[in-house]
Amino acid sequence: MLFSIIIPVKSINNYVRETVPHIQALKTHKWELFIIPNSIEENEWADDKRITILESGKVGPAQKRDLGAMSSNGDIVVFLDDDSYPDVNFLKIAKTYFLNSNVIAIGGPAITPKEDSFWQHVSGAVFLGKLTGGFPERYVPYGPSKEIDDWPTVNLMVRRKDFLSVGGFDCHYWPGDDTWLCLKLKKTGKKIMYAPEMIVWHHRRAGFLLHLKQVGAYGLHRGYFARHYPETSFRFKFFIPSLFVFFVLVSIIFALSGQSLFLFLFILFGWTIYILAIVSSIYDSSKHEGLLVSLATLLYLPPTHFFYGIRFMMGFLRKGELVSKLR
Repeated sequence: MLFSIIIPVKSINNYVRETVPHIQALKTHKWELFIIPNSIEENEWADDKRITILESGKVGPAQKRDLGAMSSNGDIVVFLDDDSYPDVNFLKIAKTYFLNSNVIAIGGPAITPKEDSFWQHVSGAVFLGKLTGGFPERYVPYGPSKEIDDWPTVNLMVRRKDFLSVGGFDCHYWPGDDTWLCLKLKKTGKKIMYAPEMIVWHHRRAGFLLHLKQVGAYGLHRGYFARHYPETSFRFKFFIPSLFVFFVLVSIIFALSGQSLFLFLFILFGWTIYILAIVSSIYDSSKHEGLLVSLATLLYLPPTHFFYGIRFMMGFLRKGELVSKLR
Protein backbone atom coordinates (compact mmCIF):
# COMPACT_ATOMS: atom_id res chain seq x y z
CA MET A 1 0.00 0.00 0.00
CA LEU A 2 1.60 3.24 -1.19
CA PHE A 3 0.64 6.48 0.54
CA SER A 4 0.85 9.74 -1.43
CA ILE A 5 1.26 12.63 1.04
CA ILE A 6 0.22 16.03 -0.30
CA ILE A 7 1.07 19.36 1.32
CA PRO A 8 -0.21 22.59 -0.30
CA VAL A 9 1.76 25.71 0.60
CA LYS A 10 2.20 29.23 -0.69
CA SER A 11 5.98 28.85 -0.46
CA ILE A 12 8.25 26.44 1.38
CA ASN A 13 8.51 27.66 4.97
CA ASN A 14 10.00 26.56 8.28
CA TYR A 15 6.89 24.58 9.18
CA VAL A 16 7.38 22.47 6.04
CA ARG A 17 11.05 22.06 6.91
CA GLU A 18 9.92 20.77 10.29
CA THR A 19 7.38 18.41 8.75
CA VAL A 20 9.58 16.64 6.20
CA PRO A 21 11.86 14.87 8.73
CA HIS A 22 8.77 13.57 10.55
CA ILE A 23 7.51 12.12 7.27
CA GLN A 24 10.92 10.62 6.53
CA ALA A 25 10.70 8.91 9.93
CA LEU A 26 7.70 6.91 8.66
CA LYS A 27 10.02 4.09 7.64
CA THR A 28 7.76 1.06 7.92
CA HIS A 29 5.46 1.93 5.03
CA LYS A 30 5.86 3.08 1.44
CA TRP A 31 5.16 6.74 0.83
CA GLU A 32 5.79 9.58 -1.58
CA LEU A 33 5.55 13.28 -0.75
CA PHE A 34 4.34 16.14 -2.93
CA ILE A 35 5.01 19.67 -1.69
CA ILE A 36 3.07 22.14 -3.82
CA PRO A 37 4.10 25.84 -3.68
CA ASN A 38 2.88 28.59 -6.02
CA SER A 39 6.22 28.85 -7.83
CA ILE A 40 8.92 26.30 -8.46
CA GLU A 41 11.47 26.21 -5.67
CA GLU A 42 14.69 24.36 -5.03
CA ASN A 43 14.09 20.89 -3.69
CA GLU A 44 15.94 20.98 -0.38
CA TRP A 45 15.49 17.20 -0.10
CA ALA A 46 16.62 16.29 -3.62
CA ASP A 47 18.62 13.35 -2.30
CA ASP A 48 15.33 11.71 -1.25
CA LYS A 49 13.71 10.57 -4.50
CA ARG A 50 10.36 10.14 -2.74
CA ILE A 51 9.97 13.92 -2.38
CA THR A 52 8.70 16.02 -5.29
CA ILE A 53 8.18 19.79 -5.54
CA LEU A 54 5.28 20.71 -7.86
CA GLU A 55 4.63 24.25 -9.08
CA SER A 56 0.90 25.07 -9.06
CA GLY A 57 0.69 28.76 -9.84
CA LYS A 58 -1.31 31.13 -7.66
CA VAL A 59 -4.27 28.90 -6.87
CA GLY A 60 -6.03 27.81 -3.69
CA PRO A 61 -5.29 24.77 -1.50
CA ALA A 62 -8.06 22.68 -3.10
CA GLN A 63 -6.55 23.07 -6.57
CA LYS A 64 -3.10 22.26 -5.18
CA ARG A 65 -4.41 19.09 -3.57
CA ASP A 66 -6.11 18.06 -6.81
CA LEU A 67 -2.82 18.59 -8.66
CA GLY A 68 -0.95 16.49 -6.13
CA ALA A 69 -3.48 13.65 -6.29
CA MET A 70 -3.45 13.55 -10.09
CA SER A 71 0.37 13.50 -10.09
CA SER A 72 0.60 10.80 -7.46
CA ASN A 73 1.06 7.05 -7.84
CA GLY A 74 -0.28 5.87 -4.50
CA ASP A 75 -3.23 3.80 -3.38
CA ILE A 76 -4.07 6.36 -0.69
CA VAL A 77 -3.82 10.15 -0.89
CA VAL A 78 -2.90 11.77 2.42
CA PHE A 79 -3.76 15.43 3.04
CA LEU A 80 -1.80 17.47 5.57
CA ASP A 81 -1.57 21.21 6.15
CA ASP A 82 1.79 22.93 5.81
CA ASP A 83 1.84 23.63 9.58
CA SER A 84 1.23 20.03 10.67
CA TYR A 85 3.34 16.90 11.00
CA PRO A 86 2.44 13.23 11.53
CA ASP A 87 2.99 10.96 14.49
CA VAL A 88 5.45 8.15 13.90
CA ASN A 89 2.66 5.52 13.77
CA PHE A 90 0.54 7.57 11.38
CA LEU A 91 0.65 5.27 8.35
CA LYS A 92 0.76 2.04 10.33
CA ILE A 93 -2.59 2.89 11.96
CA ALA A 94 -4.12 4.11 8.69
CA LYS A 95 -3.37 0.85 6.94
CA THR A 96 -5.47 -1.13 9.43
CA TYR A 97 -8.55 0.96 8.56
CA PHE A 98 -8.08 0.65 4.80
CA LEU A 99 -8.04 -3.15 5.05
CA ASN A 100 -11.83 -2.74 5.13
CA SER A 101 -12.80 -2.26 1.48
CA ASN A 102 -15.94 -0.33 2.48
CA VAL A 103 -13.87 2.45 4.08
CA ILE A 104 -13.31 5.22 1.55
CA ALA A 105 -11.60 7.75 3.84
CA ILE A 106 -10.34 8.24 7.38
CA GLY A 107 -9.63 11.27 9.52
CA GLY A 108 -7.83 11.70 12.82
CA PRO A 109 -7.21 14.38 15.45
CA ALA A 110 -4.82 17.30 15.04
CA ILE A 111 -3.20 17.97 18.40
CA THR A 112 -1.45 21.17 19.47
CA PRO A 113 2.30 20.39 19.74
CA LYS A 114 3.97 20.84 23.12
CA GLU A 115 6.46 23.30 21.62
CA ASP A 116 3.73 25.79 20.65
CA SER A 117 3.56 29.03 22.65
CA PHE A 118 1.19 29.58 25.58
CA TRP A 119 -1.30 31.55 23.46
CA GLN A 120 -1.17 28.98 20.67
CA HIS A 121 -2.19 26.40 23.26
CA VAL A 122 -5.00 28.71 24.38
CA SER A 123 -6.20 29.00 20.78
CA GLY A 124 -6.30 25.21 20.48
CA ALA A 125 -7.92 24.74 23.90
CA VAL A 126 -10.88 26.88 22.82
CA PHE A 127 -12.08 23.96 20.69
CA LEU A 128 -11.80 21.26 23.36
CA GLY A 129 -15.09 21.90 25.15
CA LYS A 130 -17.96 19.56 24.28
CA LEU A 131 -20.51 22.35 24.80
CA THR A 132 -18.52 25.33 23.53
CA GLY A 133 -16.25 23.88 20.84
CA GLY A 134 -18.52 21.35 19.21
CA PHE A 135 -15.96 18.85 17.90
CA PRO A 136 -13.27 18.05 20.50
CA GLU A 137 -12.50 14.81 18.64
CA ARG A 138 -10.89 16.91 15.92
CA TYR A 139 -8.29 18.25 18.34
CA VAL A 140 -7.57 15.35 20.71
CA PRO A 141 -8.16 11.58 20.58
CA TYR A 142 -11.74 11.35 21.78
CA GLY A 143 -13.81 8.23 22.18
CA PRO A 144 -13.83 5.15 19.94
CA SER A 145 -13.64 4.98 16.17
CA LYS A 146 -16.93 5.94 14.51
CA GLU A 147 -18.43 6.81 11.15
CA ILE A 148 -18.32 10.52 10.29
CA ASP A 149 -19.50 12.66 7.38
CA ASP A 150 -17.13 15.64 7.47
CA TRP A 151 -13.46 16.05 8.37
CA PRO A 152 -10.75 18.73 7.93
CA THR A 153 -7.90 18.16 5.51
CA VAL A 154 -5.26 18.75 8.16
CA ASN A 155 -5.49 14.98 8.77
CA LEU A 156 -7.52 13.24 6.09
CA MET A 157 -6.79 10.21 3.90
CA VAL A 158 -8.81 9.02 0.90
CA ARG A 159 -8.50 6.09 -1.48
CA ARG A 160 -7.00 7.64 -4.59
CA LYS A 161 -9.27 5.86 -7.09
CA ASP A 162 -12.35 7.01 -5.17
CA PHE A 163 -10.97 10.53 -4.81
CA LEU A 164 -10.51 10.75 -8.57
CA SER A 165 -13.87 9.09 -9.29
CA VAL A 166 -15.77 11.89 -7.49
CA GLY A 167 -13.72 14.54 -9.28
CA GLY A 168 -11.39 15.40 -6.40
CA PHE A 169 -12.04 18.66 -4.62
CA ASP A 170 -12.83 20.54 -7.85
CA CYS A 171 -13.80 23.70 -5.96
CA HIS A 172 -12.48 27.10 -4.90
CA TYR A 173 -13.67 26.92 -1.29
CA TRP A 174 -11.12 27.50 1.47
CA PRO A 175 -11.87 26.58 4.12
CA GLY A 176 -14.83 24.41 3.20
CA ASP A 177 -13.05 22.36 0.55
CA ASP A 178 -12.95 19.46 3.00
CA THR A 179 -16.71 19.64 3.66
CA TRP A 180 -17.34 19.72 -0.09
CA LEU A 181 -15.12 16.67 -0.70
CA CYS A 182 -16.58 14.64 2.18
CA LEU A 183 -20.09 15.40 0.96
CA LYS A 184 -19.21 13.87 -2.41
CA LEU A 185 -17.48 10.89 -0.81
CA LYS A 186 -20.52 10.12 1.37
CA LYS A 187 -22.72 9.98 -1.70
CA THR A 188 -20.74 6.94 -2.90
CA GLY A 189 -22.31 4.92 -0.08
CA LYS A 190 -18.95 4.04 1.44
CA LYS A 191 -17.74 4.99 4.92
CA ILE A 192 -15.61 7.84 6.23
CA MET A 193 -14.19 6.76 9.58
CA TYR A 194 -12.80 8.62 12.56
CA ALA A 195 -9.47 7.12 13.70
CA PRO A 196 -8.70 8.60 17.15
CA GLU A 197 -5.24 7.03 17.28
CA MET A 198 -4.16 8.39 13.84
CA ILE A 199 -2.54 11.58 15.08
CA VAL A 200 -0.98 14.63 13.50
CA TRP A 201 0.44 17.58 15.40
CA HIS A 202 -0.94 20.94 14.27
CA HIS A 203 0.46 24.36 15.13
CA ARG A 204 -2.22 26.86 16.21
CA ARG A 205 -2.65 30.54 15.45
CA ALA A 206 -0.13 32.61 17.37
CA GLY A 207 -2.30 35.61 18.32
CA PHE A 208 -5.83 36.60 19.21
CA LEU A 209 -6.61 38.39 15.94
CA LEU A 210 -5.24 35.52 13.84
CA HIS A 211 -7.37 33.15 15.89
CA LEU A 212 -10.50 35.21 15.23
CA LYS A 213 -9.66 35.48 11.53
CA GLN A 214 -9.47 31.69 11.29
CA VAL A 215 -12.69 31.20 13.27
CA GLY A 216 -14.46 33.78 11.12
CA ALA A 217 -13.46 31.93 7.96
CA TYR A 218 -14.86 28.70 9.42
CA GLY A 219 -18.11 30.44 10.29
CA LEU A 220 -18.54 32.11 6.91
CA HIS A 221 -18.12 28.88 4.97
CA ARG A 222 -20.19 26.77 7.34
CA GLY A 223 -23.04 29.29 7.07
CA TYR A 224 -22.81 29.22 3.29
CA PHE A 225 -22.84 25.43 3.24
CA ALA A 226 -25.74 25.29 5.72
CA ARG A 227 -27.88 27.08 3.13
CA HIS A 228 -26.53 25.79 -0.16
CA TYR A 229 -25.34 22.26 0.76
CA PRO A 230 -27.43 21.39 3.83
CA GLU A 231 -26.87 17.62 3.86
CA THR A 232 -24.05 17.84 6.42
CA SER A 233 -24.10 21.51 7.46
CA PHE A 234 -27.73 22.42 8.24
CA ARG A 235 -27.51 21.33 11.86
CA PHE A 236 -28.66 23.09 15.00
CA LYS A 237 -25.23 23.10 16.63
CA PHE A 238 -23.82 25.27 13.83
CA PHE A 239 -26.52 27.89 14.45
CA ILE A 240 -25.88 28.19 18.20
CA PRO A 241 -23.17 30.90 17.97
CA SER A 242 -25.53 33.04 15.84
CA LEU A 243 -28.24 32.58 18.47
CA PHE A 244 -25.64 33.70 21.01
CA VAL A 245 -25.10 36.91 19.02
CA PHE A 246 -28.86 37.52 19.04
CA PHE A 247 -28.97 36.84 22.78
CA VAL A 248 -26.16 39.33 23.48
CA LEU A 249 -27.97 42.00 21.48
CA VAL A 250 -31.22 41.33 23.37
CA SER A 251 -29.29 41.61 26.64
CA ILE A 252 -27.89 44.98 25.62
CA ILE A 253 -31.33 46.27 24.60
CA PHE A 254 -32.78 45.13 27.92
CA ALA A 255 -29.95 46.76 29.85
CA LEU A 256 -30.81 50.04 28.17
CA SER A 257 -34.55 49.73 28.85
CA GLY A 258 -34.90 47.44 31.88
CA GLN A 259 -38.72 47.34 31.84
CA SER A 260 -39.72 43.68 31.41
CA LEU A 261 -39.57 41.16 34.27
CA PHE A 262 -40.06 38.27 31.83
CA LEU A 263 -37.19 39.49 29.69
CA PHE A 264 -35.02 39.89 32.77
CA LEU A 265 -35.67 36.28 33.84
CA PHE A 266 -35.06 35.06 30.28
CA ILE A 267 -31.73 36.88 30.11
CA LEU A 268 -30.70 35.71 33.57
CA PHE A 269 -31.46 32.11 32.63
CA GLY A 270 -29.58 32.44 29.35
CA TRP A 271 -26.43 33.86 30.91
CA THR A 272 -26.52 31.20 33.62
CA ILE A 273 -26.58 28.48 30.95
CA TYR A 274 -23.73 30.17 29.06
CA ILE A 275 -21.57 30.52 32.17
CA LEU A 276 -22.13 26.85 33.02
CA ALA A 277 -21.11 25.93 29.46
CA ILE A 278 -17.92 27.98 29.83
CA VAL A 279 -17.13 26.24 33.14
CA SER A 280 -17.70 22.89 31.44
CA SER A 281 -15.35 23.91 28.63
CA ILE A 282 -12.60 24.86 31.08
CA TYR A 283 -13.00 21.50 32.76
CA ASP A 284 -12.84 19.65 29.43
CA SER A 285 -9.75 21.49 28.20
CA SER A 286 -7.95 21.16 31.54
CA LYS A 287 -7.80 17.39 30.96
CA HIS A 288 -5.47 18.02 28.03
CA GLU A 289 -3.94 21.48 28.42
CA GLY A 290 -3.71 22.14 32.15
CA LEU A 291 -5.55 24.64 34.31
CA LEU A 292 -3.65 27.83 33.41
CA VAL A 293 -4.18 27.46 29.65
CA SER A 294 -7.79 26.45 30.25
CA LEU A 295 -8.50 29.50 32.42
CA ALA A 296 -6.95 31.74 29.74
CA THR A 297 -9.60 30.53 27.28
CA LEU A 298 -12.00 32.81 29.19
CA LEU A 299 -10.48 35.65 27.14
CA TYR A 300 -11.03 33.79 23.86
CA LEU A 301 -14.33 31.93 24.18
CA PRO A 302 -16.97 34.73 24.12
CA PRO A 303 -15.29 36.63 21.21
CA THR A 304 -14.87 33.32 19.36
CA HIS A 305 -18.57 32.48 19.68
CA PHE A 306 -19.66 36.02 18.84
CA PHE A 307 -17.45 36.40 15.76
CA TYR A 308 -18.22 32.90 14.44
CA GLY A 309 -21.93 33.62 14.89
CA ILE A 310 -21.76 36.85 12.90
CA ARG A 311 -19.75 35.31 10.08
CA PHE A 312 -21.99 32.23 9.99
CA MET A 313 -25.04 34.41 9.35
CA MET A 314 -23.14 36.37 6.70
CA GLY A 315 -22.43 33.09 4.92
CA PHE A 316 -25.96 31.78 5.42
CA LEU A 317 -27.54 34.93 3.98
CA ARG A 318 -25.16 35.10 1.03
CA LYS A 319 -27.03 34.50 -2.22
CA GLY A 320 -24.20 34.54 -4.72
CA GLU A 321 -21.26 32.18 -5.09
CA LEU A 322 -18.72 32.26 -2.28
CA VAL A 323 -15.24 32.61 -3.73
CA SER A 324 -12.45 32.16 -1.20
CA LYS A 325 -9.54 34.59 -1.15
CA LEU A 326 -6.19 33.06 -2.00
CA ARG A 327 -3.67 32.71 0.78
